[in-house]
Amino acid sequence: MPDDMDPTIEASRAAQAAEAEHAEDEVDAFDGLVLAAVEALPAVFRDRLGTVAIVVEDEATTYQLAAVGAQGLLGLYAGVPRTAWGADGAAAPSKITIFRLPHLRQFRTAESLRQGVAETVRHEVAHHFGISDARLEELARESHGR
Repeated sequence: MPDDMDPTIEASRAAQAAEAEHAEDEVDAFDGLVLAAVEALPAVFRDRLGTVAIVVEDEATTYQLAAVGAQGLLGLYAGVPRTAWGADGAAAPSKITIFRLPHLRQFRTAESLRQGVAETVRHEVAHHFGISDARLEELARESHGR
């Protein structure tokens, strides 16, 4: 029997097509969460992101992990913070990368994923404005009354 008439092969192809479509929907949904998080930023910050590329990738590369000494990343800012001398004339544009798969592994519900993506976007935008991880941790402790 030719492959195109074998019901088992046809069922397998249909399942693969459905899986691919689901994966595309998941990618679109995640990209939408990142966009919503950027749009939710206060205008004073959002309006100053015009030269920052905000991209979504599946995973951090080995090089990216090594560059920041991390075993895993949800997001990464690369560039010259706006507070650095000459940042507006920097030759290399700034880039914020949000990593999809670590978010999907860590945040298992739709609401926790939305919150996790929003927090990662805010965190990486803060780096663009010159706020260090140490200062972000300090601000988090202050906001939680510790």
